[in-house]
Amino acid sequence: MYDIIIIGMGISGITAAIYAKRSNMKVLLIDKAMPGGLLNKIEKISNYPGLINITGSDFAMNLLNQIKDLEIPYILEEVHKVDLHNEIKKVKTKKNTYEAKKVIFALGRKPKYLGLDNEQDYLGRGLSTCATCDAYFYKNEDIAVVGTGNSALQETLYLSEVASKVYLLNRRDGFRGEASLVEKIKNNPKIEILYNVTVKSLEEKDNKISAVNLSDGTKIEVKGLFIYVGYRPDTEMLKEYPILDEDGYIKVNGNFETPIKNVYAIGDVIKKSVYQLVTAASDGAIVIYNMDK
Repeated sequence: MYDIIIIGMGISGITAAIYAKRSNMKVLLIDKAMPGGLLNKIEKISNYPGLINITGSDFAMNLLNQIKDLEIPYILEEVHKVDLHNEIKKVKTKKNTYEAKKVIFALGRKPKYLGLDNEQDYLGRGLSTCATCDAYFYKNEDIAVVGTGNSALQETLYLSEVASKVYLLNRRDGFRGEASLVEKIKNNPKIEILYNVTVKSLEEKDNKISAVNLSDGTKIEVKGLFIYVGYRPDTEMLKEYPILDEDGYIKVNGNFETPIKNVYAIGDVIKKSVYQLVTAASDGAIVIYNMDK
């Protein structure tokens, strides 16, 4: 029996675990994959105070080393069901069932796709949502990136170091990302911005993407397409509970409490105005600090 089980080992979940441990709570971290969450898909972080141009994977490793140093237990198992109906909460994986007085969901978000027919069938065949993971496969090739926010801009810059040419496909005539990133994009000779276009369809050759057809009738021949068009909350396991809003985000109050007693949510899985590493870490500290211990 644990005082708190935290599901999700991104920066918000790990921060909450650190603060819980320092409050002498018995805490367990659970994640289905590598600790760090989306950190592992970020090439470079330059806006977190005190860290200068650290890679996302290195930052994730630092967080993992910290919880090891604090002797915070963690388990890499996929949670497929939770029972939140009773005073003692149950978290079920394929291997085990874990019990706690309180549960914190730090589930994060998943990448959105474009909504094309059979789109996800191209994953691993030219379609990707992770430049850090897949850039190596497109060395000296022409590729395309879809998106207008910081993620799209950062990964376009990273991919330009590997690829021969990068088309940045922008469905509007401006960007949502930071001005400093936009300036770097515009000054990079390997990047061509195509404004006011969307992807209509994909073509393939030898079972891999060979071209992208755009809404203005243009066809660009590329070997890869990287998608950064936003994220959706990873909350499928919670659909039976009255804690999700119309977009699938977990509803919380100012103390990160959900409508279910002793159930909390933090990080990217809740709706907020700013999704940044520093705000996710802040959530993890605040939820423990304000918790009725």
